[in-house]
Amino acid sequence: MTGAKQISTEQETREQALVDRVLRSFANCESARLKQLMESLVRHLHQFLRDVRLTEEEWKKGIEFLTEVGHLTHDKRQEFILLSDTLGASMQTVSINNEAYGNATEATVFGPFFVEGTPEVHAGGDISFGATGQPCWVEGTVTDTDGKPVAGARIEVWEADEDGFYDVQYDDGRTAARAHLFTDGEGNYSFWGVTPTPYPIPHDGPVGKMLEATGRSPMRASHLHFMVSAPACRTLVTHIFVRGDDLLESDAVFGVKDSLVKDFVEQPAGTPTPNGRVIEGRWARTRFDIVLAPE
Repeated sequence: MTGAKQISTEQETREQALVDRVLRSFANCESARLKQLMESLVRHLHQFLRDVRLTEEEWKKGIEFLTEVGHLTHDKRQEFILLSDTLGASMQTVSINNEAYGNATEATVFGPFFVEGTPEVHAGGDISFGATGQPCWVEGTVTDTDGKPVAGARIEVWEADEDGFYDVQYDDGRTAARAHLFTDGEGNYSFWGVTPTPYPIPHDGPVGKMLEATGRSPMRASHLHFMVSAPACRTLVTHIFVRGDDLLESDAVFGVKDSLVKDFVEQPAGTPTPNGRVIEGRWARTRFDIVLAPE
């Protein structure tokens, strides 16, 4: 590399000898998988250190950063997951563990705001439970990769309100903009939610400082979360995104995939709704047909 510091053969030999010594320290590891993970981690970590010729001051700063991340991690906030998300590690792990299978719907990051024990709504029900935002009709089908309808598939859905907050980010114990429902005998589903809006990931901590220092935005593209499960099918965790959103190319956690970008079509005031609900003002609608891979 032009301008790069030349490393003597003797120095390279010393550095490689240390790597080899660390690798040998795992010789008695009883778990073959753990041994593989630790050896690969050591090789890549040392390669990074040697590649950038990390200074001791930079290493100290890195330790201080990770310490701060740890201090901000507790039962209501997971700064390490946020760090993983913003470095693309979460999304890469999702990709590795959800291999492409035919026409199966693509997975994306889970996010930190899923909650167990959500209320059930029936076909055409409203998951908003008072969450602010423009009403949005969501409908689609769930099928397998052969096109066969999946009846009784459980669909968990959750999203932020129009102010960019999930219910768990409020202090009043509310349950809003989240629920679960089941497909009918033909694999159909439908519900009312709110039209997704963009929002920032928590950026008042060390991860936010990292984003600011590197010239990155903390904003997530507008999205609606789904988790879909059914017997003999691989559970799908995914989102759908709003076509035309300016943040699609800069989503802070790299969760956007082209196949998950959908049209959210705004309807003029007075337009009849699919299930006869009376809405004053504008509303939107979208369709998301889901294909589940085999287990």
